[in-house]
Amino acid sequence: MFYGLSKFLKNILPKSLFYRALLIVAVPVLVLQLVITIVFFDSLWIKTTKGMTRALVNEISTFLEVYNNENYNKEEVANLFSLYQDLNFEFVEDKNFNYDFNERWFSPIDRTLRRELKSRFNENNFWFDTTNYKELIDVRIKYENGYFKFLVPKDRVTTESARIFALWITVPALIMILISLIFLKNQTRPITNLARAAEKFGKGEEIDEFKPSGASEIRQAGYEFDKMRKRIIRHLNQRSEMLSGISHDLRTPLTRMKLQIAFIKDKELSEKLGEDINEMEKMLNEYLQFTKSSFQEKDETFNLTELIDNIIKKYDNQNISMKLMPRTYYNGRKNLIKRCVNNLIDNAIKYGTKVNIELNKNNDNLFIKVEDDGPGIPEKEFDNVFKPFYKISKGRADSKSSVGLGLSIASDIIRSHGGNIRLEKSPMNGLGVKIFLPV
Repeated sequence: MFYGLSKFLKNILPKSLFYRALLIVAVPVLVLQLVITIVFFDSLWIKTTKGMTRALVNEISTFLEVYNNENYNKEEVANLFSLYQDLNFEFVEDKNFNYDFNERWFSPIDRTLRRELKSRFNENNFWFDTTNYKELIDVRIKYENGYFKFLVPKDRVTTESARIFALWITVPALIMILISLIFLKNQTRPITNLARAAEKFGKGEEIDEFKPSGASEIRQAGYEFDKMRKRIIRHLNQRSEMLSGISHDLRTPLTRMKLQIAFIKDKELSEKLGEDINEMEKMLNEYLQFTKSSFQEKDETFNLTELIDNIIKKYDNQNISMKLMPRTYYNGRKNLIKRCVNNLIDNAIKYGTKVNIELNKNNDNLFIKVEDDGPGIPEKEFDNVFKPFYKISKGRADSKSSVGLGLSIASDIIRSHGGNIRLEKSPMNGLGVKIFLPV
């Protein structure tokens, strides 16, 4: 039971920190104002209204008693009550005293007035209306062959302090909530900025100098994030520079090995060694090109649809079909995305006959699909093929032209943009590569 209640409350409560904090501030204020209002209306306004209404009904009842007394002159009685009791009335001859009440159950004035009149007169002998006149109440009491019509000012049965009280209750509450909105916005803005910076860093985008702000705890989190970001960037740069340097330095011994192979008289052995050296050179060139482009390129907004369309046109292959969403713009490193798509299409053409490429958008993600009708990859190898220099000897044809970096580089590119890449079986019974890119 408590688990279900807790789950229900979690579902209806706001998810944002700003609105949760606002709820913490606003709810006590509103509850306090509501309690004060109820107490005021119950103990002061309603009781005051009831007392004033009872006094008015007593005056009307007294007037009718005196007016009905033969010992007093009726005209003088009417003048006295009109002058000293502020009762404005007239006698209307109407034998059919039959009026329908306009029930206004939500009005304390109507409820109180009807209750007090009912205690003094028969329910069929009175009628009143509080809406016909803006500042007056129309009260009618049956008398002999007609009725007395009393026009009573509304301030005789109620007090204007209720409106003033409501104003004093409402305005300060609204001002307090408005001030809370301003302060909470200033307090949650640093958290939003920190989250935005972390998101951009996770996507591999360049971040300007991050300046922590806000409360001391938020500043501390910001400083730690900035230190971590700089350490990660320094580590990545050192790794790329080190591997790039190693790859570059390896070219010299490889060149010497090529020259030495040329002097080997055994042609078969010379060809085998030459193939191994060429494969090593290709690995180095692939990796050098990747590290160079990923290190130098900056983010930019470009038309992803146009980029993929241009890539496909360069292949000039009738077996490549495409279904691209028009004018899809993306902010990222254009050349790296181009290299990723090129690698995937190259693999699809190399191992399959027909290739299908799709580009779609759903909510906050872009989807790129590259599908072929080749032999595919066993499901147990899906994770392994993303490892550098990993090649499958079964399932897909082995090739000397492959160095095992294509999918690894594609995966690094997509993950550096904050996306994800996944392998699956294509509808054409080949390999399907599905890319998710956050917008």
